[in-house]
Formats: sequence, structure tokens, C-alpha cells
Amino acid sequence: MNHQSRRYIVPVYNSHGDAEAYLDYPYLHNKMGEWIGWVTADRQVYSVLGFYVGEMTAEPRIVRRRLTASLRARKIPPPPPSRLLVPPTIPLPPMLPDLKFGISDVLLDQPELLHTLDSGDARQDAD
Repeated sequence: MNHQSRRYIVPVYNSHGDAEAYLDYPYLHNKMGEWIGWVTADRQVYSVLGFYVGEMTAEPRIVRRRLTASLRARKIPPPPPSRLLVPPTIPLPPMLPDLKFGISDVLLDQPELLHTLDSGDARQDAD
């Protein structure tokens, strides 16, 4: 069995219970299989450009603390992965607890923070 067939792809839900991303550790992909970010070993989530986005919860969902999120340093992104073949079916979402005050659901409230390499406000302009 090759490495490709052993991959464990995890759906990442928003607070409404919709799968809006997929984690193929450490890479995050959108619903079309395009790379939109990555997750560190300590569950910190970064965009494809290396900007801090939030943290991955156990459910899993991506949350962001509204007041301190901009204080994180930019990181060097890993090399881009190949496009993900999105699973045709996914498990039902788990019961998602309400978020505490001051914490937002990135995939629901700020999905623009997780964009592809060829889109997003912070990308370098082409010459």
C-alpha cells in the first residue's frame, strides 16, 4: 500500500456544521482541494502566505481570538502540496459547543483569511 492511500483526511467544520475545509496534515485545503493553509504541531493555523489565521480546535474547527490574533509573527510556509482529491462523503459533524465571547469561527466569519496562493488581499502584486 503506498503513502497516498494511507492519508487520513479530516473534514474541518464551521459552527453551522458545514465542512468548509479539509486537513491532510499539515495542509489545509478548500472544498475544491486547493491549498489554503497549514497547521503546526501545536494546532496553530497559518495561511498559504504565512500569516497567522487562528487555531484548530478538537471538533475540528478553526477559531480566532479577536484581540490577539494580529500579534503573531509571520511564518515561512511549507512547500505547496499537490491538489487534494476531496472525499466524496464525510462524517456528520460533531456537536459543536458555542464559542466564547471574543472568539470567532474563521471559516464562518472570516473565510477570506484562508485563500489560495493566487488570491487574497495580502498576496504580492504581479509585475
